[in-house]
Amino acid sequence: MTLDANWFSEPHQDMAFSLRLKARLHEEQTPFQKIEIYDTVGFGKLMVIDGCVMLTDRDNFIYHEMMSHPVLFSHPDPKNVLIIGGGDCGTLREVLKHDGVQHATQVDIDERVTRLSEKYFPQLCDSNDDPRARLLFDDGIAHVKNAEPGSIDVIIIDSTDPVGPAEGLFSTAFYKDCLRALGRDGLLVQQSESPLLHTDSIIRPMHDSLRGAGFLDVMTLHFPQASYPSGWWTASIASKDATVCFHREEAAEELAFPTEYYNAAIHRAAGATPEFLRRKLFA
Repeated sequence: MTLDANWFSEPHQDMAFSLRLKARLHEEQTPFQKIEIYDTVGFGKLMVIDGCVMLTDRDNFIYHEMMSHPVLFSHPDPKNVLIIGGGDCGTLREVLKHDGVQHATQVDIDERVTRLSEKYFPQLCDSNDDPRARLLFDDGIAHVKNAEPGSIDVIIIDSTDPVGPAEGLFSTAFYKDCLRALGRDGLLVQQSESPLLHTDSIIRPMHDSLRGAGFLDVMTLHFPQASYPSGWWTASIASKDATVCFHREEAAEELAFPTEYYNAAIHRAAGATPEFLRRKLFA
């Protein structure tokens, strides 16, 4: 991360994403990571963790909707949802738009992410007081390991990059614990970064680890994310018992709640695999 009086810039490999700044609103080092909040000229407020963009006002809705609605409409009847990470609470908000969800537990190791989101991104936190929501500030890996077998319908891993506190969330051992915690028809979804930059380092190893842990099928969804490296992001869905399937397509066609990006057509299209990635994953 580089910063002068007017710009925030996040370099990644041979490129960088930059935003013109109005002001630095907050900066602190927690026991786990460094969190910064800025006000930008074109993207509203910006959260940065350890020098990497986590979210902006302008485009976070794409990520949060694609991390939640495709997997929830792919499960026949999701009632009990576990979110690992997701401390900004945007994914939790989207999950709780589904009336059929009875319990949504969010486990993030760093409470400060949530408290700063409540202050600077309150629109993402307007479901935190929903009686179906439970916010825990703890180790997500340990939480899954200790979960009752078969007790969870959907696990959403809304993590940072696979370094530091999040590194263990990309391991075969963790995926085995997730598989055990999931019930019949159980699904897991995890952000899997950019296919342009991370196919060999993250996406293909994730597919291999999920299958190695016992998941029967894995599918990667694609969506734009302007503020993340390359502007092209993915989330990968793994199924415990069967092929990943759009189970509740009719409900997605007739959405009972508002969205800004997700709809049934986006859901279907997001699962298409570009040829270069198909060769890497399935050849």
